Amino acid sequence: MNKMRLLAVPALALGAVAMAGSPAMAADGSYSSTLGQVNGTTGTGTVTIDVVGDQATIDLQVSGLAETFQGAPYPHVQHIHGGAAGVCPTPANDANGDGIISVTESAPGYGGILATVTTSGPTTPAEALNLQLAGQGGTYTIQRTFTIDAATQAALENGTAVFNVHGLDPATTPSTPEAFNAPSDLDPALPAGATAPALCGTLVATQMGALPSGGADTGATVETAATPASAGLIALGGGVVLAGAVGGTYAVRRSMAKA
Repeated sequence: MNKMRLLAVPALALGAVAMAGSPAMAADGSYSSTLGQVNGTTGTGTVTIDVVGDQATIDLQVSGLAETFQGAPYPHVQHIHGGAAGVCPTPANDANGDGIISVTESAPGYGGILATVTTSGPTTPAEALNLQLAGQGGTYTIQRTFTIDAATQAALENGTAVFNVHGLDPATTPSTPEAFNAPSDLDPALPAGATAPALCGTLVATQMGALPSGGADTGATVETAATPASAGLIALGGGVVLAGAVGGTYAVRRSMAKA
């Protein structure tokens, strides 16, 4: 499924925790959101991100999203967005009136992709549509620690970081089947409904309960009825193929980095 204004804050903001022997960074702390429903989704989700320096430990809990593409687990990509107003889209953002609020229509509110929250491996914007590293199925958990860059830290610090989970259920979206299956604004090889935001929430600073543990890329736990290996993804010439997606087969370039 297709990135700041800086605030002067004390070195140790409320809830910030410094690594032993290291100075506290401005973004150190905990950020969380209860994710709201977008584009007719019936799913729910919560996310907490604990930040110490350039290390972010995420706990993402998602349930009730679209579960399958013709029997294979639905791959849901998710990202930290920033650099804009720090708000989620509303039906008013559906500029073309097709019933789907696309990523492009949402971008003025939540900005471009700063980090891709993958189940393992790299977390850069270049992995934005890497379906092999997406959350699999309608209910899953991602718990891992990864490195964030200065832009992501700044967006968290100034309150403009927004968390998005993508991938709609054609049975619940208010769009027509034709609009759902129209070419995505991120990659025309994918249907619009597969890349549109399903859950969204602004990441708000809260009090960190404990220091994150573990090093970068500690992996993830994915809870689905089927294993990720059966997700209908086939390696093909440096990309992946999403098989059986809304009545078709869609090639995805792993290097896609658009917001």
